[in-house]
Parts: sequence; C-alpha cells; structure tokens
Amino acid sequence: QVQLVESGGGLVQAGGSLRLSCAASGRTFYSYDMAWFRQAPGKEREFVALISRNGVSTSSDSVKGRFAISRDNAKNTVILQMNSLKPEDTAAYYCAAGISSSSRREYDYWGQGTQVTVSS
Repeated sequence: QVQLVESGGGLVQAGGSLRLSCAASGRTFYSYDMAWFRQAPGKEREFVALISRNGVSTSSDSVKGRFAISRDNAKNTVILQMNSLKPEDTAAYYCAAGISSSSRREYDYWGQGTQVTVSS
C-alpha cells in the first residue's frame, strides 16, 4: 500500500512557475507507475503527466513543453515542474500511483490534492 502527500501548490501569475512534490510512503514505491492529474471546478479530473517505474514519461498535449515530471525512487518522491503557467492551468492537482495510463481508473492510490491558481 502507498500513501501520497502532495505539496507545492499556490498562487502564481501567468507565465510563472511552480514545483509540485508528491511524497510517498511505503517500501514498494519503486514498483508503481506515477502520475499527476488535475481537476478544475465543474470539470472532470484529467490526466497531466505520468512517469513509469522505469522512468519513461509522457504528458498531455495541453502541458507538453511546459510541464516536466520526474521521480526519485531513493527519496520516494515524484516532482511536477510547471513552467509558463496559464490561467487555464488553475486546478487541484493530484498525485496517483498505479499502472501507467492516462486513465484515472488505472490508479489505485491518490493524494489529497494541492491547489494551483494562476492569475492573469
């Protein structure tokens, strides 16, 4: 079992950057594929980026070239570096552990979320 805790959210102006962290507990973190999803008010939770247990990553078209996902298995941590932020990036961001997929149904463990607000 894995417990996930996100941090690093906040308020930033358009064009700025934020770095989200996801700290995982449990000795099997290295065996999970990890992902970030986000959910804006009134919208469904959507895929942002994922990184496999082997370090292969991908991201959604809406953030490609602006966001980067990384992981440190020694520290049980997943990072989402967000650059060139836009107001439409405003959402609650969630870390998830499961099987490499853009579908939230493939993830068994979720954090509580961290809020990102981008002002114009």
